[in-house]
Order: sequence, then C-alpha cells, then structure tokens
Amino acid sequence: MKIKLPLFLSVILLTLCLITPDAKAQTDSIEVYLIDAYATPELPHTFKLSFFTSDVCKSKVIIDDRYTYVVSDEYSDMHKTEIDLTGLKFKGKIVNFVIVTEDTLGNLYTSETFDFNLPYEPEIDEEANLIKLCLFGAAVFLLPNPNFGIMGSQTSFSLTKEIPLISFRSKSFDYPSGFISLEYSYFFNFQSKNYLRLGYKKIYEVSGIEYISPGVSTFTNFSGSNGVSPEVSIGLFTIEDSFTFYARYRYNIKPGDSSVNFSEITFGLYSGFFSFYLD
Repeated sequence: MKIKLPLFLSVILLTLCLITPDAKAQTDSIEVYLIDAYATPELPHTFKLSFFTSDVCKSKVIIDDRYTYVVSDEYSDMHKTEIDLTGLKFKGKIVNFVIVTEDTLGNLYTSETFDFNLPYEPEIDEEANLIKLCLFGAAVFLLPNPNFGIMGSQTSFSLTKEIPLISFRSKSFDYPSGFISLEYSYFFNFQSKNYLRLGYKKIYEVSGIEYISPGVSTFTNFSGSNGVSPEVSIGLFTIEDSFTFYARYRYNIKPGDSSVNFSEITFGLYSGFFSFYLD
C-alpha cells in the first residue's frame, strides 16, 4: 500500500495588539528641543537634562519606562534638572527616556523617545526580567497552538497543546538533544475530535535557522483508532531569547486503514522552560 502525503500551503494571520496611551497624551503638539542629556562619569553618577520647549509648560521626565521625575513645576519654556542615578536599576547601558509636558490648559503631550549612555555597567533588574519571563512562559505553557488537518477531502481547524515532559541535555546551551512530549489535539470538523499523543523529538541545530526536529509519536482518538505519527518541525526564530517559533508537518497513520490517515500543519512556540532535564 502506497501512502501519498498531500502538499498544501497554510496561511496564519497574526494580530498586532496596540497599546493605546492616555487619551490626552499626544506627540509633537509642544516641541521639545534637547540641550543636554547625559550621565556624569564621576560619582555620584548624575543624569543632567536640559531642554527648551516651543511653548511655556510644566514638564517631567520618564526614564527607562519606570522612573518619573518633575523637571519644571512652573510654566516655562526653559527646563533643567539633575537626577542622581545611585541605586537605580536599568534594562541596559543605553537608557531611554521621554519628556511629558503640560500646557496652561492642562493638556498633556509626550515627546519622542530620547536616550543617553551610562558611563558604567548598570545593575540589571533581574527580578523584573524573571517575572516577565515567567509570565510569558506561563502564557506559552497554557495557550494552545493553531493546527490545520486534512483527511482526504475533509479539512479541519484544530487546537493542539504539546508539553515537553522530559528533555535530554546536549552540549549546546540553546536546545536539548531531544525531548519526550505529551500532546492533546482537538479537531472541530473531524468525526474523531480528540487525539492524545506521546512521542520523541530529536533536535538538530542548523545554521541560518534555529533547528530541524524530526520525531515520531503514537496516538489514540479514544475510540479505537490508534497509530503512529512521523513528523518534522523547523524552528524559525526566537522570541525573548527563550521561545522558538516553529512550523511542523505531521502525517498520522492508522495501520490497516488508510482511509483515516491525515496530515497536519502546526505553528507554535517551543520552550523547554517547564521540562525536566536528564543528562
């Protein structure tokens, strides 16, 4: 019996989430012209900021998206301040800041983003980075991946969730040599909607992309249909240096009944963050 693997293209639309600032905040309504914006090399390290504006206004500066300081608490078109940087934690050596101005009517305006260089290696806020990584990791761990199945002339959108249970360490710090995973899939249009899989995936790191990962799984649909699923995944690029966006093709085979064999295309995020590692 010859098994033909169907070829097809699948398009995934990604939604761009826009975070809307304060409705009163605008840009370029009051122009900001920098005079000085630098950190002093001598101790205590001090951020010296001076600028003038196109109209009289009050002003404040927001540094690194977290630290807010008043520059001028009275209406003026010349603004100057010095900020002690001792004890502050930053995301990196290049620090971004914006200037928020308030006109005589109480309207708020936000400048373009400026930056200055630190004359020392900053104390990185590792706790904030760890919290951000954990929150993003939890979202990746909980959210299912989009999946598309084809069985003969029938197609079905699906949601699938794969959990790397056990990973095997490699010489690379980026990826394990392979992992054992448990996966559950739900197909909206197939007669058999629920599939559970247990499989092994091997990872080969490849120059130009992240990796190529062949694998094989056993599956059951809880209704007497059991089989094997050879697959191959391609790791395309990383997100937050801890998650890899991948595309996967899989073919599901039920021995003795080729009429229920079907293909799948999956797009998702891989991370071994929650996996148990073995040497």
